[in-house]
Amino acid sequence: MKDYYETIGVARDASEVDIKKAFRQLALKYHPDRNPDNKESEEKFKEINEAYSCLIDPEKRANYDRFGTAEGMGAGYSPFGTGFGDVFEDIFGDFFGTFTGNRRPRPAKGNDLRYDLDITLMEAALGTEKTLEIPRWEDCFECRGSGSAPGKSPVACQNCKGAGQVRMQQGFFTIARTCEKCGGAGKVITDPCKGCNGQGRVRKYKSISIKIPAGVDIGSRLRMSNEGEMGLNGGPRGDLYIILNVEEHSFFKRDGNDLFCEVPISFPQAALGAEIEVPTLDGTAKIKISPSTPSGRMFHLRGKGIQRLGAHGKGDQIVRIYIDVPKKLTPRQKELLEEFAQINGDEVSKPFKEKIKDLFTGAEK
Repeated sequence: MKDYYETIGVARDASEVDIKKAFRQLALKYHPDRNPDNKESEEKFKEINEAYSCLIDPEKRANYDRFGTAEGMGAGYSPFGTGFGDVFEDIFGDFFGTFTGNRRPRPAKGNDLRYDLDITLMEAALGTEKTLEIPRWEDCFECRGSGSAPGKSPVACQNCKGAGQVRMQQGFFTIARTCEKCGGAGKVITDPCKGCNGQGRVRKYKSISIKIPAGVDIGSRLRMSNEGEMGLNGGPRGDLYIILNVEEHSFFKRDGNDLFCEVPISFPQAALGAEIEVPTLDGTAKIKISPSTPSGRMFHLRGKGIQRLGAHGKGDQIVRIYIDVPKKLTPRQKELLEEFAQINGDEVSKPFKEKIKDLFTGAEK
């Protein structure tokens, strides 16, 4: 399987900006126009574009990170398909020049955020609501996101005269490059805001309420649209992905949508029969123990398991009973058990080796 991160040359936690930067460098190096009749470069160019098309899309990247593949990128995928026109313009427009007037930095979606959340088995089974405190970038309150001190405004960049680009004439062509002084904004901040040091944004905690549906499991992912980092140049926010971790329960053990538990009963209950109550997710349920029930017997409580996520119905609760041997006996209890053993033909005091010998002796007879 191809490693898209290795193809682009970035770490697995690389930001969108880092991915774009790495892709630009590789695309300029391996573009077919720069390497005519070079099949190796052409194939390399296709590979890096395929990787970029996956990693730059939040949903495809999330699927790739989790499953090793990106939905919609199977047979028939073309590395020059959807979205490549924007990429081509973004990369080669600055390199070879543009002839359609002044360019400004285009709006870009903000980075996605990940939050790992621990929940209990009961919360996973029944569903719950949580309020999270998410650290993220917000517009600076003092400057309203402008980056300039209150009462001040950014001024036109003197290097590009507010155009955002620096143009040079070479023969018949006009080559335009993004202005290095203002980054293409056309304006610079001369009096930075003290609240954000001219960044226009500050790090804050945002309270976000989420509903966790019944039936989630370890690794379940919840997506909160537009709750990620701020977009650039007026672009939309990224998304928030909440990854769930379900803690182990002291009584119930989960297997898919089924629940397992072990319940102790006494020897008299096992021998004579009884009706017992066992805990369930929504209260208790009664189980009828037949006489002479052996330790380890399984009982199925239909529909007492975990809700099927996104579907109707529940799994089962499987109860395993075992005989709980008392650790201390009163003299009377001991007397009665010894009497029972004698009636039953059990010689309690006889050593185990002698009992085995008796078994073999009986077999010979």
